[in-house]
Order: sequence, then structure tokens, then C-alpha cells
Amino acid sequence: MSSASLLVELFVEELPPKALKKLGDAFAGVLRDQLVAQGLAQPGAVLTPYASPRRLAAHITHVAECAADKAVSQKLMPVAVGLDASGQPTPALLKRLGALGADASAVPGLKRAMDGKAEALFYESTAKGATLAEGLQKALAEAIAKLPIPKVMSYQLESGCELPGWTSVSFVRPAHGLVALHGDAVVPVEALGLKAGRETHGHRFEAAVDPVVLRDANSYALQLQEEGAVIASFEARRAEIARQLAAAAVTVGGGSVPIEDEALLDEVTALVERPNVLVCSFEREFLEVPQECLILTMKANQKYFPLLDASGRLTNRFLVVSNISPDDASAVIGGNERVVRPRLADAKFFFDQDRKKSLASRVESLGKVVYHNKLGTQGERVERVMRIARGIAEKLGDATLAAHATQAAQLAKADLVTDMVGEFPELQGIMGRYYAQHDGLDASVADAIEDHYKPRFAGDELPRNSVGLVVALADKLETLVGMFGIGNLPTGDRDPFALRRHALGVIRMLIEKDLPLGLDALLQETAAQFGGIAGFESSRATGELQDFILDRLAGSLREQGASAQEVEAVLAPRPQRLGEVPKLLAAVRAFAALPAAAALAAANKRIGNILKKAPEADAHVSELLLQEPAEKALHAAMAQVVPAANAQFEAGDYTASLQTLAALREPVDAFFDGVMVNAEQADLRLNRLGLLMSLHAAMNRVAQLERLAV
Repeated sequence: MSSASLLVELFVEELPPKALKKLGDAFAGVLRDQLVAQGLAQPGAVLTPYASPRRLAAHITHVAECAADKAVSQKLMPVAVGLDASGQPTPALLKRLGALGADASAVPGLKRAMDGKAEALFYESTAKGATLAEGLQKALAEAIAKLPIPKVMSYQLESGCELPGWTSVSFVRPAHGLVALHGDAVVPVEALGLKAGRETHGHRFEAAVDPVVLRDANSYALQLQEEGAVIASFEARRAEIARQLAAAAVTVGGGSVPIEDEALLDEVTALVERPNVLVCSFEREFLEVPQECLILTMKANQKYFPLLDASGRLTNRFLVVSNISPDDASAVIGGNERVVRPRLADAKFFFDQDRKKSLASRVESLGKVVYHNKLGTQGERVERVMRIARGIAEKLGDATLAAHATQAAQLAKADLVTDMVGEFPELQGIMGRYYAQHDGLDASVADAIEDHYKPRFAGDELPRNSVGLVVALADKLETLVGMFGIGNLPTGDRDPFALRRHALGVIRMLIEKDLPLGLDALLQETAAQFGGIAGFESSRATGELQDFILDRLAGSLREQGASAQEVEAVLAPRPQRLGEVPKLLAAVRAFAALPAAAALAAANKRIGNILKKAPEADAHVSELLLQEPAEKALHAAMAQVVPAANAQFEAGDYTASLQTLAALREPVDAFFDGVMVNAEQADLRLNRLGLLMSLHAAMNRVAQLERLAV
């Protein structure tokens, strides 16, 4: 059976740039998967997706003209239903066979096999393999149906349909061409009112020929590039843009480099078919504006690549990725420079206007900005964050830290009512820092205003100083406690207030900075700031929220390589000093690797089960009531081992503490082998339970070791 490469292309109007790569990968992936499922392509067939602003395409190697026939076994019904007492087919069986195109002559050939507890009849036949035309038609329909389209358009077909001008179809953008080539032969398929052919179109302005008539499936990319002036591959076009950006930066000199932004590079790749990078410039006077403002407006509004100097400072040069390559590019360069100038002028105007008022004078305006309909305004929220920050700072430092943290918390949201942040919300905090510096505030306060949003995402850096750390912690706690208190909890797919991210931020700050703060105390003190708010429930804001935070911590620890049992052992006692968790986990992991670990964990679990059934016991042990050699030996071993382990625990050496306790394995095993805990004599029973209670308490100071038991 012959095979050849397959090329399928949909030629459309300009596709949404932010979704292009995902659309291209999905279109090609579903096509390949569907062909493999039908036996027309091998699982190892090489797939090459193509995606440009005006096309989605896929190239698949080793696609067969027709799939191989395959044996099909279909269950009919239980033997007791299909055959009567004399072995003759029942009407029900004959009707079922008729539906499959068979008759009574097929009965002797039916296969019998067990299906669960009953024997069933199976009809075995050979299904003819699908032709490529049939299989590709199905695969193409599936690929179009499964495209992750952000918004569907409906449009009318002008030809090739029953009612031209009236018949409508839906797709991400109007489609104007369909190519389907198997080797050099056109596959007769249809989609979106189009019939497949071998013609496509290249660049709107720079194609050498139009249409581009494809010779065969394998010549697609080369012909488009040479005749159509289009780089069809998204990845190849992206790599070419990156190469040209780097080369253009070298021509500027001075160690200049284009700003790194993978999302911007992806978006620009989706906007051009034949990239041509040009160097442009703007007036140096605009460099007086904070570079974050200029960089953001160039990237977000114009899709330009700002150039940074060797020290990371913005220069007055930027790079444009043009979709045309004229002999004289001066008009293109001049046009882009004229377009960006008003944007930069707006940024400069906002910056100059904002500095005419101090941050402190803007705080009152926050009282007019609604934060949440149940939790009040941003002004009320700022008051809560100030009190929380002051309380944390007083625990961590001196009066200076408390004063600076309180001031930073008061001003942290003031830039929300500035013109610059109103235009560019992404600059919140960043502009607050610049305005605080202009107001002459302490550097730690200015830095904290920017840093209180950190960490903003996984892997982001923490605040750079103690003031920022305190305010960031207070801000995130206020959000978490407030939202949990009013029952505004995240669901499986919705978390509009980023509570998961805030919880991970709190965890990172408490752990990485090893802050001497108890989690429950923090939540209780934060919840106290919401007094008088209708519908606020402290139990949700403390108990449920603590569970939520510990659950996020558990997930984080598992992602870092800890086993579920190790994480449960550490977190089951609900540790309050999260900064201790890494040391506790390291101790548990080291203990779990010891030869004695499994036996001690199992014994610890057994002790826990015994103690649950003996609520009257206490940890008192009388040596006079120790009768059996094994219980005397365990008591003596504990007298030596437990004080040493406790001393190591108090010193914070949790690993050594657990390893010291590992010496109890043999006396513990001997105790359970030779001692009846639930003795009939009450004083003996209580004494032995007391011994086990002391042992259980000693072994579980670091973690609940029973969680390690398999």
C-alpha cells in the first residue's frame, strides 16, 4: 500500500495573533491524531505544524492512500438470549444479525466467549479500511470543530453552496482557500464551503506570483518562501525575528540588547509573514520618564522592542518588526517614529501631572474607590493593612520598622488614583515608588510601595527589605482573611482575587525569610481588623483559611520532590512556624531513609490506635509497676534516648533528634512481642498505657511518624 506526505492548509483572513500558535498546534495535532486513529498514518509519523497570520496548515509524513482492513468483533447478546434450548437462533439474534448485514447462515460461525459471568455471542467480520478521502474528510471536520477558537465569526458564502449570499458558516475568521495534497495529488475533501485544490496565496504585497500553485506536499514551505515571500512555520519565523533583533541591536552598538519578552515575540511572530527588523528612535527628552512607562507603552500599544544599554537602562532606540521589505525603509521608519511619539508624550504628561500632588495627599481619594461591596472601599482596606502591618512590624523589629511599615502601608495603594496607573494598571506599585522618591520619603518606604505586590507569580522575587516584607505580608493576609471571612472562596476553575497566589506568597515569605510568626496568631490578629463587617465569619477566616494555606504548602512541597507521606507527617500536627517546615521535612526524609524507620512508623501507628481506645490514660509511669523484662528495657532505653532527643529538638536539630529516637526500634519491637498492654490488672494496664503515651509524645515532636507507615 503506497504512502506519501500529506499537506492540508486553510487559507483565511488575519487570525487573532495571541491565539495563533495555539490554533496552529491544535489544528495540526487533531488532524494527525485522527488519521492515526483511522489507520491512515502511523503513530510515528512526523508532524510539522504551520501557522502564519493568514493560514493554518499541517504536513504529515507517511500517510497511506487507504487504511488496512481490520478484524472487528462485535458482541451480540448472551448465549441464553440468542439461542433456544435446541441451539437454534432466536428471533432476537436474527434481528441483530440482520442489522449487521448478516443472516441465519452466520450463526454457526458466531464465537462464544465469557463476558463477565455469562457466556456471550460475538460476530466477527472484517471492516474495510477507510480511504484517505473519507478519513481526511472526517479528520478535517474534527480538527475544525476542536479548534480552541477565542471567538467564532459567522459569515455568508458567496459561491459553492446551495444559497449563495445566504448560506452561512462559522469559523474564527472567514476562510478563502483549502489545500489538500497527498504527494502531488489533490485529495477531494471539503470544509467551510471550500473544495480542496493545490492553490494558495503568499504575501499580500511581496509575493512573486499569485496564486502559488503547489507542486506537491513536500514543496509547501519552500514554494511559499520563494514564490510567496512567506515563512509559513511559526517557529522558523520566530527564530528569524529573534536573529534579526539581535543583529539589529549589534548595529546600534554600545552593548545594546532588545528587551526579552517571550509573549511579545510570540505576538509579533503572529502578526507578520515575512519579518524585516528596522531600527527607529525617539527624542532623548522622553528618557526623563521612568523607563517602565516607556517600555510598557512601546510593547503593549505598538508591539515594538525597546533597546537597553549594557547596564540595562532604556535607550532612545527601538526595533520594529515590519511585514514589508522595501528598498528604501525610511518611510516605514519615519512612520513608526511618528506613531510612537504621541504615546511617549502622553506618558511624560501623566508623569509630570502626577508629581504635582504628593502620594499622601491622594490617600483620601481612596475612600471613594470601592474595593469590594462587602468589605468597603480601598481607603478602609488601607486602614486595615496599616494596623496589620504595624502589628507584624512590632513583633519583628523596633519602632523604626513599625513606623516605616505603617507609612508604607498607608501609601501603598495611593498610586491607584494617579493618571499614569489609570492608563497603565500594570504599573501599580512601580509608579508609587517613583512618586515616593519624588516626595523625599525614606528609601525603604519607597521600595516597599513597589514590593508589597511581590511575589506576583511563581518564582518571582520577594520584597527587597524588611519594610516591604511586612507590608506585603499584611496586604496578602488582609486579602485572604477578608475574602474567606465573607465566604468568597476560590473554586476549581475560578479564583478572581488570586487567593491561591496570595497564599503561596504568604508561605514563601514566612518560610524563605524564616519569620518568627505563628500562622494561627497571624490569622486571628488579621481577622480582628474586620470587626463590625456584616457577614464576616471569623471561623472561616481562620480555621478554613489555615487549612487552605497548609494545603497550598503541601502541594508546593510535593512539587519540590517530597512524598505525600513525608508531607503529611510534617503538616498533620499543623505547624505554626512555617519557617521550621523545611527543617522538619528534611529531618523526616532523613529518618525515612533509616533501616529502623518502617518498623518505628508502624509501631507509632499501632501505639496511636491503642491510645485512641484508652482515653483514661496519662503519661505517668511508675517503675514499681514495671514487671516484664521488655517493658523495663523500653523504659530504661527511653530514659537514655528521650532526653537526648528532646535536647536536640529544643536546639532545632530535628534530624539528629529523629535519628536518636531510631535507637528505640529494638526495645519497642521487644515490648510489643513480650508485653500485654491491656492487662486485666488496672494499675498495670494504666502504667503500660502511660509508658506508651510518653513514647508516643516523644516520637511525634518533630512529625507524625505514623504517617510514614505503609
